[in-house]
Amino acid sequence: MSIKIQRALLSVYDKAGVIDFARNLSEMGVEILSTGGTASAIREVGIPVKDVSDFTGFPEMLDGRVKTLTPQVHAGILYMRDNDDHISTMSEFNLGQIDLVCVNLYPFEETIAQPNVTLSDAIEQIDIGGPTMIRSAAKNMRFVTVVTDPSDYAKVIKEMRENDGKTNENTRFLLAQKVYARTAEYNASIANY
Repeated sequence: MSIKIQRALLSVYDKAGVIDFARNLSEMGVEILSTGGTASAIREVGIPVKDVSDFTGFPEMLDGRVKTLTPQVHAGILYMRDNDDHISTMSEFNLGQIDLVCVNLYPFEETIAQPNVTLSDAIEQIDIGGPTMIRSAAKNMRFVTVVTDPSDYAKVIKEMRENDGKTNENTRFLLAQKVYARTAEYNASIANY
């Protein structure tokens, strides 16, 4: 099944390549949702972007610790587009779908590699919302494209351009597989530290 991407959520710590990715998505008519620094970077170059807080109706809070951990974001990612009950619930609560999630995680590994890093510094670099979003998207890979690696941006854009804004199931499967590998590595690094 090919899925046309209409709305994407971009929230990245490593912003390498994200501006070009956002520009290409926008040129194909994809609505872009974003958070904090990613939204600012995209907005600065004139690409239309909607703050996640405007999408959810809730502000970022607790020093940015809570911004995407909302039913609006996770329902938008997790709902199954071929399930009548899910469709009805989305309509009942006026929730919008999210078709692409582009997230990379806080740099925990880089932080703990620094000399004299404190436990407090390390803990602040444990990403919560990022892993939650990418795992949600990977779980719903039948309908959602998840991108965690900037080296995949060009491949996703190329596939979308060649397929009327759609990605195919095999691509979504491979991208989801990368999510589970990355979150396993990330969690192992935290546990080992």
